[in-house]
Amino acid sequence: MKRGPLTGSVLDSLYEVIEERRGGDPESSHTAKLFDRGLDKIAQKLGEEAVETVIEATRERRQGVIDESADLLYHLMVLWAASGVKPKHVWAALEGRKGISGIAEKAARAKS
Repeated sequence: MKRGPLTGSVLDSLYEVIEERRGGDPESSHTAKLFDRGLDKIAQKLGEEAVETVIEATRERRQGVIDESADLLYHLMVLWAASGVKPKHVWAALEGRKGISGIAEKAARAKS
């Protein structure tokens, strides 16, 4: 079966799967195991994946960056779910930054 082009909706779908696995059997679901181990462990895994992504980038390993980025996004979304953050909250924050210089946006955050 041929699929259409992937869009950001794949992240919304992934988030739904993550939420469905919350409270599942930690013996059969990596996601359930992460939730079972708590926010500190989820945050640690996110940090590890971020470092692995950076390492692949600095070594100029394109496929490694792709693979580690997928892991990073997954663990980020598990962290969001554990923290009560939904993708729509992040999408709204990004939408609110459209047309604003990154420097100006960062300065505005520092003032608040």
